[in-house]
Amino acid sequence: MSGPGAGKHEIKGVKVYIHEKGKLMARITHIDIESPEINDIIKNGEATYCAGKHGGCFIGLKKEMIKRAEKLIKK
Repeated sequence: MSGPGAGKHEIKGVKVYIHEKGKLMARITHIDIESPEINDIIKNGEATYCAGKHGGCFIGLKKEMIKRAEKLIKK
């Protein structure tokens, strides 16, 4: 985990939950990351790649997602 640095843009107010199977209609236990900014980058129904890394995880973005993310950074 490297923390803040040049080129990193913090997303404030992100909520992260472990969503337990069988509760609130979850069919499998999974992690929910909830944020309006995340929804502006990864649209409902789109799939991407996530991998573990030291101190957290890495979410890879597809080309269209990258374009949307870069527009948010420039605002």
